[in-house]
Amino acid sequence: MAICISFLMFFGCVTTRNRSEKEEWIDLFNGKDLKDWTVKIHHHEVGDNYGNTFRVEDGMVKVRYDQYDKFNERYGHLYYKQPFSYYRLTFEYRFVGIWRKDAPSYTIKNSGIMFHSQDPRTMPKEQDWPISVEFQLLAGLGDGKPRPTGNMCSPGTDVVFKGKIDPRHCIESTSKTYEGEQWVKGELIVLGDSLVTHIINGDTVLQYSKPQIGGGVANRYDPSIKKDGKLLTEGFIALQSEGQEIDFRNIKLLNLEGCTDPKSKYYKKYFVKHNPSKCR
Repeated sequence: MAICISFLMFFGCVTTRNRSEKEEWIDLFNGKDLKDWTVKIHHHEVGDNYGNTFRVEDGMVKVRYDQYDKFNERYGHLYYKQPFSYYRLTFEYRFVGIWRKDAPSYTIKNSGIMFHSQDPRTMPKEQDWPISVEFQLLAGLGDGKPRPTGNMCSPGTDVVFKGKIDPRHCIESTSKTYEGEQWVKGELIVLGDSLVTHIINGDTVLQYSKPQIGGGVANRYDPSIKKDGKLLTEGFIALQSEGQEIDFRNIKLLNLEGCTDPKSKYYKKYFVKHNPSKCR
């Protein structure tokens, strides 16, 4: 098993170790329906896909608002059925269609992928944002100003950036600005409660560590869930809706947690987190 000198070299180490071994990627989205996913929209109970916000068409998850009478801060999220801890997540997205003009102005060409999120079933009806970390997705506004994508935002959480907890709600990445309705590929590498890496179209654009509960922005949550300072070792993955139409496709995950015992038939060289139960 290859030894990485530091977590900052993780991505390169994983790439090297995987060259001679088939990676067992999981299709989180089957391209046909949302049977493995759960919706939670602000002002609505878990499972209520108000206005058919999240729908499957043409092999994509589409976020649409054509059945809304008004937006009314209906921030929504579509959660995969199980949590993960150590993994690589890849996906493609494109901003399309309309932006709800009755949504907050910051939501134009703005969406995201939430991870290390609380279970949607623990969210009260009136909780607006899940306690989670966000891989924020943005597009240019056509004004010539830079607007990077692959940023980090932190509803109800904190992260360590450049050696200390960063008080900002969002930390910008180093990505270029993407205009129009082009497809963009995102990748997220999560190592439990240690290093997190954001990648856009193959380029590493942001790294930070120690995701943990803390900070503000999330509102009307169950106080027993928000234990500030608690490191986040795992959580749910969710696609976001917050006023801008967007498409998602090719949502895949490579689990990096498994049997690291070379004597087991379930051993994979690319596993970085040992789980003894997976060796049987």
